[in-house]
Amino acid sequence: MGWMSGTDRPRALVTGGAGFVGSALTRRLLAEGWDVTIIDALTDYYDPELKRANLGWAAPGATVVESDLLDPSLDLAGLLSEVDVVFHQAGQPGVRASWGTGFDIYTRANVDATQRLLEAAAQAPRLRRFVYASSSSVYGDAERYPTLETDLPAPISPYGVTKLAGEHLTRLYARMHGVPAVALRYFTVYGPRQRPDMAFNRFIRAALGGRPIPLFGDGSQIREFTYIDDIVEANLRAAAVETEPGAVYNVSGGASVSVREIIDLLGDLLGAPVTVEQLPRATGDVLRTGGAVDRIRRDLDWAPVIGIREGLARELAWISGAGTA
Repeated sequence: MGWMSGTDRPRALVTGGAGFVGSALTRRLLAEGWDVTIIDALTDYYDPELKRANLGWAAPGATVVESDLLDPSLDLAGLLSEVDVVFHQAGQPGVRASWGTGFDIYTRANVDATQRLLEAAAQAPRLRRFVYASSSSVYGDAERYPTLETDLPAPISPYGVTKLAGEHLTRLYARMHGVPAVALRYFTVYGPRQRPDMAFNRFIRAALGGRPIPLFGDGSQIREFTYIDDIVEANLRAAAVETEPGAVYNVSGGASVSVREIIDLLGDLLGAPVTVEQLPRATGDVLRTGGAVDRIRRDLDWAPVIGIREGLARELAWISGAGTA
């Protein structure tokens, strides 16, 4: 596809390469013959040993730089000097934790670090694409569903605000400095190696342990869940296909499902109903997500492949120890 049809091995920089999406992306890149450098600070938002395990699974053959993107001693210009594609997956995740006194962590990781990386990207001589990992959280409670990329973003969490700010920065640097940037708005990513704080991981571990599933709200929230392999494929296509600099795409799983339906599906896969501990709805938790994928289908020839039942079964197998992912 596109410029990747040449004979030279393409070179990628993956920020956050020890994380859930970053490690899966790194594994795919290496399997397809890329040279990969990872930058990851291995922060303690969740157990850094899980991230090291991700690196052991994904990154043999990659160069790993353990560093914060804002560390002044980090030579970003040097690291980007021979890079064809930057996959900017690093950032501080989590809607609930973004409220209150911890907000400065989000501004540093999601805004300041993105700006510093874009400054280096603007001077990178070989750069062909800068792929920014955004989030459906930028939409907030959207005005319609499925939500179009042209609909007004109106985040209702500090986390969403910082991800939208990162998007604005990528478009700004595309327009003013020619950075070949594209932003992908992920819709609720799940699958093997999902972060331990994310819903499916928590649900499955609770059910396997015979504990009630912690449920924020009444479970009527509707989400568009997107399997990890589909997210990785969208990144590869965004890297390979020529698009308008600053373009934004929804990466959405194709089926809107309520959280209660997910819990019932999990019980079906386990062969027994699961119990629920209902908790208050979290501040900043949107009632519904669902993204139109017409634009990414047209421009990048991308569409989700893995359905929710198959994807949830794969994550269940991995967590229960039966999977090989």
